[in-house]
Amino acid sequence: MLYTMRDVSVQYRIGERRVDVLRDFSFAVEDGEFITITGPSGRGKTTVLNILAGFLPPTSGTVLWEDNDLYAQSDDQTARYRNSQIGMVHQFFNLIPELNAVQNVMAPGLIGGANRHEARRRAEAMLDRVGVLGRAEHLPSEMSGGEQQRVAIARALMNSPRVVLADEPTGNLDRVTAAEIVALMSRLHAEDGTTMILVTHDPTVAAAGTRMIQMD
Repeated sequence: MLYTMRDVSVQYRIGERRVDVLRDFSFAVEDGEFITITGPSGRGKTTVLNILAGFLPPTSGTVLWEDNDLYAQSDDQTARYRNSQIGMVHQFFNLIPELNAVQNVMAPGLIGGANRHEARRRAEAMLDRVGVLGRAEHLPSEMSGGEQQRVAIARALMNSPRVVLADEPTGNLDRVTAAEIVALMSRLHAEDGTTMILVTHDPTVAAAGTRMIQMD
């Protein structure tokens, strides 16, 4: 198992009121799966991704990464885990507006210790792979939503992660572009065997995975 979540609960306090975001949630992810997580808003889908990314310690329960407690690591170990083991794709792209496409994709490689020449070579290869190499020198503001999301996927793949965590990656796109992004992610999963965990409200997108989790 790549991930194992056991009896995970997340609670917040708002004054005297307790809000349960997750309650005794358990699931496991095998290496190489393409899992889609779907369900109405407010059911904890994004919370699950944030827990798996190492951003949100649960109130109770256990989160294992390859049988190791993800939240027993030091801050440095967690930072290395995020940089080397996971790639993240967001609904609103989260590209750095002052950097062009190739610079955005290079960023995780540079943080991981690659030299600029090697980082640029790999970033250009990733942009080519997702079909936007021609936009390498363009700023995010000079690209369409679909192009920005392709750049974001290239950035997520920059360090050859074991897992891609995608939070509503088609939620800000028109239906045709959304279908193209889902097809791209399915192709990358098939070619690389990268584990993908994708949150979506869209039943068409949810059906693209090899396993679907419905959260109620």
